[in-house]
Amino acid sequence: METPIFEILRSKKDRVLQLWLQVQQMDTEVSNNYNTADELRAQSTEFVDILVGSLNENTVQDFSSPELEALTDYISSLTISRARQGFSPRETATYIFTLKDALLKVLSEQNSDNPQQLYQDSILVSKFIDNIGILSFETFITGREDVIFQQSEEMAELSTPVIRVWNGILAMPIIGTLDSARTQVVMENLLQGIVDTGSSIAILDISGVPAVDSLVAQHLIKTVNATRLMGAECIISGIRPEIAQTVVHLGIDLSQMITKATLESALKFAFNSLQLEVRRTQREKLN
Repeated sequence: METPIFEILRSKKDRVLQLWLQVQQMDTEVSNNYNTADELRAQSTEFVDILVGSLNENTVQDFSSPELEALTDYISSLTISRARQGFSPRETATYIFTLKDALLKVLSEQNSDNPQQLYQDSILVSKFIDNIGILSFETFITGREDVIFQQSEEMAELSTPVIRVWNGILAMPIIGTLDSARTQVVMENLLQGIVDTGSSIAILDISGVPAVDSLVAQHLIKTVNATRLMGAECIISGIRPEIAQTVVHLGIDLSQMITKATLESALKFAFNSLQLEVRRTQREKLN
């Protein structure tokens, strides 16, 4: 009676690990991704332990088996961790598929006198590791998408700072394209800034916005209206000549909004509104 494949791999676990580490050490694409050989060994040992511990008569032939939950969770966790560390899909796939070489080597050592059994077991192992590779690739994409989304949100927060330029006056410089998603961030940050500081005037500076079309204008109008509902006045500064021409050409009505060409003009307007006066003083020369 032939020994089941899962029993062979379980009994030869140390041999599998030994061969796998040898393959990885020869493959610089894998080994160079780790700071030390101990780190590489520790992760590979855990991988092999979970893998051979999950194999049985059912799981070796059915990768969708609930009994493989521990293995699939580990693969997903490992892959997401690699994605966050900046590993490429190729590097992660190479790491996983080098394990296949070690497993097939062990099987060939055990079934060298039975080519038929060796062929059948090799097919099972290949399909099993291929499924792990597919799971890893899918998880990798999800992990990278999460990282990109998180970075996008962080960049949106950083690119829409609320600055308290004076008691009662806030300013928010906007750089880049103003789309619906970013407008929501701008609006939320600006309104929260008004609440936190009790400011009565908010300045939106669009000097860094490359172009203003009807959609951008609608976003600005919504922001201004939301600011007014909070009891504050909103000033739009940074209206360059080309933006003014575009607004007129598109027939966009900004007559209900306070607009200024520069941030300096907007600040002067804000100071006048709050009955503040800023004057240049001349220091007396010391004798």
